[in-house]
Amino acid sequence: MKDIMIFRRVEKKYRLTPAQKDALLERISSRLTPDAHGCNTICSLYLDTPDHLLIRNSIVARVYKEKLRLRSYGIPSADTDVFLEIKKKYKGVVYKRREVLPLRQAMAYIRGGPAPVDSQIMRELDYAMHFYRQPQPAMLIAYEREAYFDQQLPSLRITFDTNVRYRDADLLLDHGHDGTLLLPPDAILMEIKTDGAMPVWLARALSECSILPSSFSKYGNAYQVTAGLIPPLYTPEAEDCPAAVNQPRGDNDQ
Repeated sequence: MKDIMIFRRVEKKYRLTPAQKDALLERISSRLTPDAHGCNTICSLYLDTPDHLLIRNSIVARVYKEKLRLRSYGIPSADTDVFLEIKKKYKGVVYKRREVLPLRQAMAYIRGGPAPVDSQIMRELDYAMHFYRQPQPAMLIAYEREAYFDQQLPSLRITFDTNVRYRDADLLLDHGHDGTLLLPPDAILMEIKTDGAMPVWLARALSECSILPSSFSKYGNAYQVTAGLIPPLYTPEAEDCPAAVNQPRGDNDQ
């Protein structure tokens, strides 16, 4: 499955235990194929204003929200292609537009340089960058992802994210993906992405595994933790006392 630059889809999020993931895959794996990036480390560098306007709006918004980010698969070098993205959610539908650029070129643009290419997507990104007065790197989020699509319905995509971590310093993609764990090591975040209704066979499998939707935003929760607005969602000391681990907060889209 080749990279796509424009997305319009419905995304549902779930928080799974390892046992639930195994049970679900036992039921549906015959329909799934690893996508182009298969198993990989995803690194997302979120852009924001000095007062974190984008993420604050996203946390409280109910109808419309958006984020700007630079995404890589693995640790890029200066000449590695990365994705400059704008992701919007309106009335439950996610819209994503992205431009592929070498990291060196993308960072030069983010730091105030001219638009590196002339395309419709780049013009939309450039409008957002000017509207928010040149937002800069504010948070790096990294995690390991398994990604699959349905052989019979390629628009259906299922991903499993683990070891979700963050850092709000040293905000360069080519400086690695180390960070502080946001969730317990065994926590699994699953996303189901469709272009419409969920297939009956998948809804049945979720029900059989007692898997329910669970809103969660990686950047939203990382921002609230680093800003001191909520306690850490995971600390190593809580390993021996599961009841002490806080539950994720709000911002359920991105």
